[in-house]
Amino acid sequence: MGQAIAAYLHFLAIFVLFALLTLEHRLFKLPLDLERARSLIRVDIAYGLSAGAVLLTGLARVVWYGKGLDYYLHNSLFHAKVGLFVLIALLSAFPTFVFLNWRNELKAGQVPQVSPGKARAVIMVIRLELLLALVMPLLAALMARGYGVFGG
Repeated sequence: MGQAIAAYLHFLAIFVLFALLTLEHRLFKLPLDLERARSLIRVDIAYGLSAGAVLLTGLARVVWYGKGLDYYLHNSLFHAKVGLFVLIALLSAFPTFVFLNWRNELKAGQVPQVSPGKARAVIMVIRLELLLALVMPLLAALMARGYGVFGG
């Protein structure tokens, strides 16, 4: 039962993460207004929390409820999946810093000013995150079927 619950919580966290990133993509467009700017900050915080939930539930599956730590440590697709997760996390820092830099303007009741170039960069990073996130389930499906095992 624990294995099923851990898998369910992991999948749920992944779905929430993807939904929040999609929402972030939809909300971020120029010209900004006060409510959308505030929403972007809240959605980005929730996105970060959901990424933490994905990481924690994934770790639980690897350590306690999966095929055993040795299987994962000797699987190149697992390494690719973790690397992809880290890359997405690093990419997500750019939009997060952009949004967090709006705090003072928002506290003053002002709409943040974002240059068209910075806006394009944020959108492209979010799109890249979404694209990379779509690769992760493929790696997981292949890994679950025994692909990527080396050594041992």
